Amino acid sequence: MLFPDVHSAASLTVSPDRVQHFTSDSVSLTCEGNFTEWRVRKFSEDGRLSDCRRMTGSTCNINTSKSDTGVYWCESGSGEFSSAVNITVQNDGNGPILVSPVHPVTEGASVSLSCSLRRQNILSNVFFYHNDKLIQNDPRGELNISAVSKSDEGFYKCQYSGRESAQSWMSVKGEQDQNI
Repeated sequence: MLFPDVHSAASLTVSPDRVQHFTSDSVSLTCEGNFTEWRVRKFSEDGRLSDCRRMTGSTCNINTSKSDTGVYWCESGSGEFSSAVNITVQNDGNGPILVSPVHPVTEGASVSLSCSLRRQNILSNVFFYHNDKLIQNDPRGELNISAVSKSDEGFYKCQYSGRESAQSWMSVKGEQDQNI
């Protein structure tokens, strides 16, 4: 599957800024750039392409359900595209989600990953996994990487009280890679 060319002045901001969300979360996807017309497009898990149904100006508002899991990007009226981002909706209301950034992290930057429950944002005694390998059991419940390197790229998930989050891909870009 080819995703839109990202060599443009269009960008997509997700709020809250994380890949994973609980069902019934309010998530906004905002298109930014020097264009007047916008639409937010989604490529869903089952291979369907669709447009956001609730656009207000340049913002798509979603009250999340499992069917909102997919890849999203902005498209301007003149055909400019933003980079694509993944959104995953957690179907298990009692399970944790991994809080990780939607956009690629630049090499050398710091990043914090955490684990969250629907009614409890800060958890302790969390296990973190990178590419299915246990990397940290941090009583504070956060995984802090002070200077991200390409080797930190990959799939991450967290485990709390025997329940695992879905896994999310964290992408790492070089400092010179401004178009990723």
